[in-house]
Amino acid sequence: MKKSVLISLPLVLAGCASIPHGVPVGTQATVAILETTDLHGNVVSYDYYKLSPEPSLGLERTATLIGQARGQFPNNVLLDNGDTIQGTALADYQAIVQPLDCSETLAIYKVFNALGYDGTGIGNHDFNYGLAYLNQVSGSRFDVDGVTATQPCAGPKFPQVLANVYSAKSRQPLFAPYAIIDKRIVASAPDGTKVPATLRVGIIGFAPPTILTWDKRWLEGRVYTEGLRETAQRYVPEMRAKGADIVVAISHGGLDAAPYSPTMENGSWHLAQVPGIDAMLIGHSHQVFPNAASTVSQFDLPGVDKAKGLVHGVPTVMAGLWGTHLGVIGLNMAWNGKAWVIDKARTTVEARPIAAGRKAVAGDPAIAPLVQAEHEATIRYVKTPIGKTGFRMSTYFADAGDVSAIQVVNEAQADYLRDYVKANLPQFAQLPVLSVSSPFKSGSAGVTDYTDVQAGAIALNNAADLYLYPNALYGVKVTGTGLQAWLEKAAERFNTIDPRRTEPQELVNTGFPGYNFDMPSSAELQYEIDITRPPGQRVKNLRFRGAPVGPAQEFLVATNNYRASGGGAFPGLDGSSTVVAAPDNNRDVLIEYIRKQGALTRAAHGSHRSWRFARAATQGAVVFHSAPGKLALAREAGLGNVRELRADDGGGKGFALYAIDLAR
Repeated sequence: MKKSVLISLPLVLAGCASIPHGVPVGTQATVAILETTDLHGNVVSYDYYKLSPEPSLGLERTATLIGQARGQFPNNVLLDNGDTIQGTALADYQAIVQPLDCSETLAIYKVFNALGYDGTGIGNHDFNYGLAYLNQVSGSRFDVDGVTATQPCAGPKFPQVLANVYSAKSRQPLFAPYAIIDKRIVASAPDGTKVPATLRVGIIGFAPPTILTWDKRWLEGRVYTEGLRETAQRYVPEMRAKGADIVVAISHGGLDAAPYSPTMENGSWHLAQVPGIDAMLIGHSHQVFPNAASTVSQFDLPGVDKAKGLVHGVPTVMAGLWGTHLGVIGLNMAWNGKAWVIDKARTTVEARPIAAGRKAVAGDPAIAPLVQAEHEATIRYVKTPIGKTGFRMSTYFADAGDVSAIQVVNEAQADYLRDYVKANLPQFAQLPVLSVSSPFKSGSAGVTDYTDVQAGAIALNNAADLYLYPNALYGVKVTGTGLQAWLEKAAERFNTIDPRRTEPQELVNTGFPGYNFDMPSSAELQYEIDITRPPGQRVKNLRFRGAPVGPAQEFLVATNNYRASGGGAFPGLDGSSTVVAAPDNNRDVLIEYIRKQGALTRAAHGSHRSWRFARAATQGAVVFHSAPGKLALAREAGLGNVRELRADDGGGKGFALYAIDLAR
């Protein structure tokens, strides 16, 4: 049994400090804090873009791990880190296509309720559909402009906490900043007898303050944020005073050791240094922590132990994305007569995968039936035809230069921006229009995490595969210097290659996500990326219509609200250069473009490659990883310098090892 005590302002909480009467001094207990994070609407193990089952992901399989962990740790607290309600065609269907009635519970929350979640945080993508939608599905009563204050709709049956996002109208937190949950546990007395006790678990949530730029269209003037550190310093002592035995920070952000700023995106490294936090659940970065073999730079910071799962001594876990992992922190505690004291030496931290090698655990059979109606309706919807393609569009070799799944997005965005400017902003009509897009699916979540649209009919699910996120189309005005800086930042996708090294070198910098690898695909723009040079000095021979791009030359560039408003920390892109904040989403623009074109051809929509690697003769192989058996697609894309070295790269995740010859 659990009882949650929600904190709202003014703060009201009954009870006093937890003193488990009758618990002998020296009594011990192990309590597992279980984390899911960045589920992004992946309830069932199904790929709505490929219209096929996908065993490598899905909450229905994480649910199996949850059951196993509960068997191992009868004392447990199940929490979610956020980025829950957005990310799949199912999520879009419920938010946009067939919006829920007030009496209906969101599909993923139905599953959370069934699994007995104790609480959740709120992530940045949970704001993507706007405050009114978030207010409805969370069963809240936001006191913000633009949201009608009515009786709460059907929401989840557990507390949702968010401490650092405030209503501009009321100056109060949008959600309850924290909750204290009474958990009945069974402990072991010094003589070995079992002792029942109540553990008061405090949970406090944090979202990236950068939501104000990423979702400016929904949030501007309605909410404001505060920094993680000062917010925790305010509330954590209050939680202790109200009786929390332990405090768990649910921080939807990664680790960044840069000097602290109240607006920093990944503030969890600083948050861990706030006294009074016993465990930390992190997310947002879509990484797995702890992971001793990880080469991600944020896990090699001072004070971070990526083997034991500690950040400044605080047990910390990040459970990947899409349900691929379950975070498990086993807190070992002892009662000293006044408080539960955590023995950090005996506390364990791990991120358990749903798949070992290529074999995944079976899904929990109770989950899929809970959302069967929504699942089937989504499949019917995404099968709606919109056009056809004469060539296969994929991102298996986007890092090597294949634009087959990129160019059609760029063509659609540029076409839209030109028409918009002509109709609404004649002062910019003489500026050339460029467009950038990214390989949103580039293998980060596994060997099936690639866009792959077969030649033939194109349906809505294929458009969602080509453009994964519900971003809004934005247009920015940049100079030649700004364009160069933009492309330089995108080129950080690659490691610096030493031509003299004889051992294999990895091409891709896995710490720089594919969705930040912005690339144009215009026959008018050409440049080279010299990856033997350090970041910031790589883009060479930038030319437009055959002539060098001048520093003051001006362009309009079609992109999305995330990038234009500062997402990814691209130089000069902080919202100040935005000239078009379109009312239409990038994906809708793409769908309408495909409908208008009718049929796509490789010559017109999949072969205009703007960038190439600068030639360099290397002593050793330059290697990268992708799905096996796809070399023919590289050849179709004109990549004659790519070869498959091994069908199995030896990493146990099903990837093949490829090499690229930079001298060709």
